Amino acid sequence: MTTAYLGLGSNVGRRERNLSAARRRLRQKGARILRQSRVLETEPWGVTDQPRFLNQVVEVDWRGSPRSLLKVAKAVEREGGRRPTRRWGPRVIDVDILLFGTEHVDRPDLRIPHPRIAERSFVMEGLQELGAGGAIAPGIALRKSRL
Repeated sequence: MTTAYLGLGSNVGRRERNLSAARRRLRQKGARILRQSRVLETEPWGVTDQPRFLNQVVEVDWRGSPRSLLKVAKAVEREGGRRPTRRWGPRVIDVDILLFGTEHVDRPDLRIPHPRIAERSFVMEGLQELGAGGAIAPGIALRKSRL
C-alpha cells in the first residue's frame, strides 16, 4: 500500500455533496481514506469569473500504481458529472493526485508531485493539517507566508 494525498474540489451544484460523493466513489474503487482535511471555501484559481470552490485534501492508502490511481480519479470525476471544459473552468468535481508516496512522475498526463502544489494555499493548508508537510518533495517549500 502507498500513502497518497488527493485534492478534491467543486464549484458547481451542491458542492459539499459533490465532495462527499467523490470520497464515497474513491472508497468504492479501492482507495482507503485514512484522513481528510477540513473543507475550505476558496476563490477560483486561473479563471476567476466563476463561483467559489469548496476544496479538501484526503489521505488515502492505495494498492496500485500512480497511473491506476489516476484512472480511478478520472472515473470518479466522470461519474460525478464532470464534463470536458476549459482549463481551470467550473467543475462539479475535481480530483487531483498531489503526492504518491515518495514517487516522482513526469509524464504528459500525470505529474507527481502535482506541479502547482505550492501555488494553492488550500492544498498546502490541507497537507499541513494532515501532517504531510514532511512529504512535500525537495524544492517545494511550505511557505507559511502564503497561508
